[in-house]
Amino acid sequence: MVEKAYEWVDGATLEEHSRRKHRILREYFTEYLKVRLGHPQQTKFRFSIVDGFSGAGMYKCGAPGSPLIFVEVLRSTLNEVNIRRAAEGLALVEIECLLILNDGERDAVELLKQNMAPVLALARQECPKLHIRTEFLNGPFEAIYPQIEATLSREGYANVVFNLDQCGHSHVQLNTIMAIMRSRRSVEIFYTFMIEALLAFLRKNNRMLLARQLSYLDLSPDDLAALEGAMSRKEWLGAAERIVFEALGNSAPYVSPFSIHNPKGWRYWFVHFANSYRARQVYNDILHKNASQQAHYGRPGLHMLSYNPRDEGLLYLFDELGRQQAKDQLMEDIPRLISKAGDARGVLEFYEDIYNLTPAHTHDIHAALIDNPDIEVITKYGGSRRKANAINVNDTVKLKPQRSFYQLF
Repeated sequence: MVEKAYEWVDGATLEEHSRRKHRILREYFTEYLKVRLGHPQQTKFRFSIVDGFSGAGMYKCGAPGSPLIFVEVLRSTLNEVNIRRAAEGLALVEIECLLILNDGERDAVELLKQNMAPVLALARQECPKLHIRTEFLNGPFEAIYPQIEATLSREGYANVVFNLDQCGHSHVQLNTIMAIMRSRRSVEIFYTFMIEALLAFLRKNNRMLLARQLSYLDLSPDDLAALEGAMSRKEWLGAAERIVFEALGNSAPYVSPFSIHNPKGWRYWFVHFANSYRARQVYNDILHKNASQQAHYGRPGLHMLSYNPRDEGLLYLFDELGRQQAKDQLMEDIPRLISKAGDARGVLEFYEDIYNLTPAHTHDIHAALIDNPDIEVITKYGGSRRKANAINVNDTVKLKPQRSFYQLF
């Protein structure tokens, strides 16, 4: 497959898949900042954003690209947080952000500098507590990544967000993703690619994995026409999702293998990597807030990819119908999960176990705990939780002594 680069000089067109991806990115990054600025005693947050394929920052229609989105969200969210803190009598918080912007095209970088200038000036004017230092780089990401990591390490950045929005798949190696995720505890990656590029990579480098994942579709590894381009069958989406998860799942503790939703066929994947269950928890909730922006095919409860593709599997669009399906499955899945380890699990341990297994919303998981006839949630003082929104990480999930019938396996 020949990958087509954006024509930034003549004005790049904002495709629908990019519009959907930017909406998720904007809202997740907003929540990321609110969580990281949520401590009452905090007065400073220091972190870095690395946009490895930044482009020129603005599309032909005038819509902002990811570099401008990051700055806009930093400005608006910090102002919102500080207005609330002032009303509550808390000290204002400031942000120190190193924004590293790289692109392989020199012309794109020069345009990006022009497009960023007024946005950065507005941020300085309207948000004096926001301090952004911008570094512009020009080169292939794989070649320039060691320089980026050296800067982050030398300057002691413990919190980093990477946005790796490549045209295909081969511009960022899996080993590099793993190195990024292992470089520090608080690091996250947004990773965009075309599924056909990953399939081409696996067809060349891991034919056994590809053959195993496609066996139930009765397709040979050499006959992938149905999976190239925009896939139109839900079963093909499920196959691609399994391939993505198995290929990328070892790169981080929490990997979301969900595609960008397209009713005419799935083609682009927008994957989130995180080391913390909390990041995946927030990401799941953002997808539900933006129903139908991404898609999952499989189980809506736990073990989302453990299903028999010949006779089961559901298209999950993070909408109200999907949420009801998730609640129904979670009512059975959660007692089964608890019973495999005994009769009780701490809520923190429970979260760490499930958030790479489910697309479910936090509220639906909590409802399945409180409403479940086989489970009780115990506070650290020995009392019973009665409300789903009161559950916290210090609680314990415990099976009741007398339970209704459910299959353990």
